[in-house]
Amino acid sequence: MMKNAENIIVGISIGDLNGIGSEVVLKTFEDSRMLELCTPVIFANVKIMSFIKKNIDSTVALHGIDKLDQILPGKINVLNLWREGVDINLGVNDDKVGEYAVKSFVAATTALKNGLVDVLVTAPINKYNIQSESFKFPGHTDYLNQELEGNALMLMVQDNLRVGLLTDHIPLNEVASHLTEELIKQKIETVKQSLIQDFSINKPKIAVLGLNPHCGDGGVIGKEDDTILKPVLKKLFEKGTLVFGPFAADGFFGSGQYEKYDAVIATYHDQGLIPFKTLSFGNGVNFTAGLNKIRTSPDHGTAYDIAGKGIADYNSFKEAVYLALDVYRSRFQHAEISQKPLKIKEKQQ
Repeated sequence: MMKNAENIIVGISIGDLNGIGSEVVLKTFEDSRMLELCTPVIFANVKIMSFIKKNIDSTVALHGIDKLDQILPGKINVLNLWREGVDINLGVNDDKVGEYAVKSFVAATTALKNGLVDVLVTAPINKYNIQSESFKFPGHTDYLNQELEGNALMLMVQDNLRVGLLTDHIPLNEVASHLTEELIKQKIETVKQSLIQDFSINKPKIAVLGLNPHCGDGGVIGKEDDTILKPVLKKLFEKGTLVFGPFAADGFFGSGQYEKYDAVIATYHDQGLIPFKTLSFGNGVNFTAGLNKIRTSPDHGTAYDIAGKGIADYNSFKEAVYLALDVYRSRFQHAEISQKPLKIKEKQQ
C-alpha cells in the first residue's frame, strides 16, 4: 500500500563530515514544508549534527533516536550510529572521518535493503579516504550494486535531461575494450526500463553517442562506432527498443538535439557528464538506476574549499530528495498498473 507523503522515510547517509554534506542536508530541511513530503532519517550522531548546525547557524530542530523504530514523522530524525566523539576539521581530508562516512553509508544501505527506510539519499564522500580493508569500492554505486538486486547504472537527471553511461569510472584508454555487445544491450535495457518504471514514460526514446570524433568518419578516425555500436543499436531497434544513433557527441548538446530524446547514453564518463553538468547548473541529481531500491545523490563532491562557511548551495541535494520521492511514487504506480492492467483499463473507459 502506498504510504502517505509524510510517511515516506528518506534515509540519508551523511557522507564526509568535513565536507559540505551535513550543511546541504540541514539547509534542505530548514524549509518545514519538506517534512510534509517525507520523514528524513540521518545516519550519524545527533551531537555531531548539532555541532555542524551551530557552525552554519542553522535553525532546524533535530530529533535524536537510537533505533529506527523510534522514527517520528514531522521531525528531522538523527540515528545515533555511534556514541564516541569525532574530531571535525571542516575542509580537511581525514581518513578517520572517512571511516564514519562508510559506517553511515553501510548502515543506511542495510536499512534500505531491509525496508526500514523507503529511499536512500547519499551526501558526498571522499573516494580516497573511504578506502580500507573492509571497504574497497570506488564509490557508492559499486557497493550498492553488490548489496542490492539488479544492475546499477548511474543516470544523471535534471528535469527532462537524463544522461547515462556505457562505461563510467575507468581510464579513457580502456573504454573501447569495454564496449561489448552484451554491455551495450544491458545498459540500454536498464535505461529503458528505468524510464518506464521510474519516470512513467511508456515508450521512451533513447539516443546513444558515438565513441570516436564524428562517429569515426566512416572508419577514418576509428572503427568502433561502425563495427560495435551501430550493429547493436540496429538489433535493439528491430526488436522494438526506440534507440537511435550513434550520434556525433561534439554538437549533440549544443544544438539542442538532446531535447528530442528521453535519455542520452554516452560511451564514457566525461563525454556525458561535462555537458550534463554544464546544462544542469548545480541542480542535477545522480540517480542509481537498475536496482530494486531507490538511491539518489547530489551531483557535486565534498567541496572542502567552502566547507563550514555556510555558503554551500543545497539545491542539488534538495532535488535529490525530490527525485527519490518521485521515483518512489512512479514505481508504486507502475507496479499497480502491471498487476491490474485490465481493471485500470476498465476504469478509464
